[in-house]
Amino acid sequence: MRQLYVQGAWVSSSSGEGIDVVDPSTEQVIDRVPAGSPGDVDRAVSAARAAFPAWSGTAAADRGKILKAAADLLKERAEQMARTIATDMGSPYAFALKVQTLMPAAVLADHARLAEERCDRETRVGDSLVLREPVGVVGAITPWNYPLHQVVCKVAPALAAGCTVVLKPSEVAPLAAYAFAEILHDAGLPPGVFNMVSGPGPVVGEAIASHPGVDMVSFTGSTGAGRRVAALASHTVKRVALELGGKSANLILPDADLATAVKLGVAGAFINSGQTCSALTRMLVHRDRYDEAAGQAAALARTYTLGGPFEEGTRLGPLVSAAQRERVVHYLNRGQEEGARLVAGGGDRPLERGYYVEPTVFAGVAPGMVIEQEEIFGPVLSLIPYTSVDEAVDIANGTPYGLSGAVWGGTQEEAVAVARRLRTGQVAINGGRFNTSAPFGGYKQSGVGRELGEFGLEEYLEVKSLQL
Repeated sequence: MRQLYVQGAWVSSSSGEGIDVVDPSTEQVIDRVPAGSPGDVDRAVSAARAAFPAWSGTAAADRGKILKAAADLLKERAEQMARTIATDMGSPYAFALKVQTLMPAAVLADHARLAEERCDRETRVGDSLVLREPVGVVGAITPWNYPLHQVVCKVAPALAAGCTVVLKPSEVAPLAAYAFAEILHDAGLPPGVFNMVSGPGPVVGEAIASHPGVDMVSFTGSTGAGRRVAALASHTVKRVALELGGKSANLILPDADLATAVKLGVAGAFINSGQTCSALTRMLVHRDRYDEAAGQAAALARTYTLGGPFEEGTRLGPLVSAAQRERVVHYLNRGQEEGARLVAGGGDRPLERGYYVEPTVFAGVAPGMVIEQEEIFGPVLSLIPYTSVDEAVDIANGTPYGLSGAVWGGTQEEAVAVARRLRTGQVAINGGRFNTSAPFGGYKQSGVGRELGEFGLEEYLEVKSLQL
């Protein structure tokens, strides 16, 4: 069984218990990690607090050098890391390399730059000097769907800002976090600055969120779990950053390039087997072109070949676990019960082994249906018709979420005008690409705060005013 990483060393958990790590493509146990205890969290927090004065007092440029070294090591070990992620959570290897590994390397490098440019800033406001200082000890709780990227999105800005960290990676897919801990160690990060305690959320996650020695908790996961984290954190009035669920709309305006919008919209729904909080799971199409779009989406869905992460031609891997497959199958059944029409997919066991679900497209979806309102977290796309742009905007804004979205129009100006009306944290215009330096986060029940770039860095900085 693996160990915990505390005070710059690998140590055993006080619980003595473990959690099996399962390859979702084979359903076989491939590793075992500790089921940490509240006592383990105490030990990690103590290490982080002891390391904070020296690390926060380190020049921001020197902190950036360590982050740059970590980024370089991640690039050197990219193939190994990608294989770990592909095995651990089922992403096809090419996706695991390009998105799950090299994108976090870019985020690390970006924060190496931001550490020097942003963290030691002092500004004058009249006769006051305004300083930015690290929040303190950060508890980071991360999910399984992007098991390295979501770790880096919290750890990189925290370290750049001068904070120390206690990380709880997902126990479902923890192996990338273990490999990343080794990278930080090899990059020369001082002992105690980064610590990692694996284990279940209700034990380790709750111990971190409620710990009086943790100054801030940053959580990514479901909205329900985010509410629990916020409630626990409130007892010590610590800072909370939450990146939660989504039900993002892909709004295709009447004069848009329909074929391109549908093609990229399907890709945006099925990315990472649909296990993406910002996935474009609702496609809104004008009634005059709705049947055409439904036919195109169904045909495209059938081209998404299921298979193992290392098999040639695989476009979609398995869902991460048996529990996740059961969740998605529940929604497939619920959609049909509500009267939505399957035009592609719907099968829950398309391969002999592995937690696979067929890429699925529902037509005839109406606003208010459960599959239109709730986050499914699988390769399931709902097509919704609209009559006017005002109606489309109302539908797009008509869920509890507001994380991401897309708008397609005949011109960029037209699409931007509609995007400004969407109550969501990010909108792709006519296929605009994801930008790792731009702020990412949600409105409404999609969360609090932002990640990435200078806006994400600000989450980990306190502001102090000196009256001169």
